[in-house]
Parts: sequence; C-alpha cells; structure tokens
Amino acid sequence: MGKIIAIANQKGGVGKTTTSVNLAASLGVLEQKVLLIDADPQANATSGLNIDVDSVINGTYQLLEHSTLAKDAIVKTDSPNLDIIPAHIDLVAIEIELVDKEEREYMLRKAVESIKDDYDFIIIDCAPSLGLITLNALVAADSVMIPIQCEYFALEGLGKLLNTVKDIQRIHNKELDIEGLLLTMHDSRLRLSNQVVEEVKKHFESMVFKTIIQRNVRLSEAPSYGESIIKYDATSRGAENYINLAHEVLKKNQK
Repeated sequence: MGKIIAIANQKGGVGKTTTSVNLAASLGVLEQKVLLIDADPQANATSGLNIDVDSVINGTYQLLEHSTLAKDAIVKTDSPNLDIIPAHIDLVAIEIELVDKEEREYMLRKAVESIKDDYDFIIIDCAPSLGLITLNALVAADSVMIPIQCEYFALEGLGKLLNTVKDIQRIHNKELDIEGLLLTMHDSRLRLSNQVVEEVKKHFESMVFKTIIQRNVRLSEAPSYGESIIKYDATSRGAENYINLAHEVLKKNQK
C-alpha cells in the first residue's frame, strides 16, 4: 500500500513544489512507483513536469468534486516510474464549491482510496495556504513533510501549521504523522542560513531531515524546461540533495 506524503507549509516560496517534483522524481529513479498529486491552483508541479496546464481536462479539481475517477486523472510523465494527477487554475474554485458539501475534508482521501495500492509513494504538492484544499491533502495523507527555508522568518507560521496538524490528528486523521522538517535554500556562506539550521535542529531535533537542500542555480532553472533536476542536470548539487533525501525517506519507511 502506498505511503501518502503531503508537502505543506502555508508560507509561499519555501520550496514546496521544488521538493514535491524532485523528491517524486528521485524516488522514481530509485525504482519506486510514484504518483504526484498537484493540489496547488498555481499548477507549478504540473508545468514543472512538462504538462500543458491549459490542456488538463481531468485533474485535481475533478478529483475533489468526484466527477472523475482517480485512475482517469492520472497522466504519465517523462520521468521514470512517475505519474501525476495534474492541476489547472480552475482548482481555485473548489474551495467555494466544497464549502456546503458534507464531509468536505474527506474528498481527496475517498478519491485516492482506489489507487493507493498501485503506488509505493503518493506525494501531494499543497498550496501555500491552510485552506480547504490543503486540509483535504492532510486528511488524505499518512504524513506531512514541512519545507523550511533557511531565512530570517523561517520559523514564523510553523507553530500555526503544527497546531493545524494536531487539530487534524484529533478530529479527522489520527494516523497523520510528521514525516519531517526539511531545510531548504541553504547557503553555507551566510551566517544567517547556518543559524537557522542550528535553531531548527535545537528545537525539533529528530524531526529534522539530515539532508539539507542547498541553494542551487540548476534547481531554479529546471522547471522552466519542464524537467525535474534529475533529468535536467543529474550531476548538480540539487540533484544530489534530492537523491539523498529520497534515500532518507526510503530508509525511514522500510517495512
């Protein structure tokens, strides 16, 4: 049965989509069967894997409103062992449409139930908010990975997210676990970057992944070519970081 990992942080620009796409691609290269679900109306994970967002007919929106089956929304990508359920800008409307629905927080969980056994990992790229789409992702997930950028306001908002996770554990999904905190955009030349690493490790100890994602130009360039960092430049530091993270996730989840 596939492990569902939501990648979430209500702060924007912390590396959620970069992590979702490249962790998924890295796990695929390590011969895991992976599904990436783009649950962000900006649809950057979709375009980042070379899928034309405007041509998406069945995607996360249709999945959440239960007008399509999960298996009919899956698109193969060029990346080994990696499929995606793409997003489209229309996903932004789902928050309003689901408000009056019964069990609105469980729409994604119910939708992916039928395909969970087909994958080793299902990665959900969440929107930078704690709205209804992210809530659906956290209710559907087995665990949540939280990217934290190595910058001044890194820990701002983290408490709120951890409280949301506690609420979800209490009310909707008692199995929800924290996969770990992932430090991103680290620049070892900057004292502040190193201070953030120390601060996060001091407060959260074993929750922090050993792998730290370094600032890397190739990592920023890859999405504009519609490629994961593994395909774009497998020798780059960014590729090395995400392969290491994938190994760490695999080790943590060995049955």
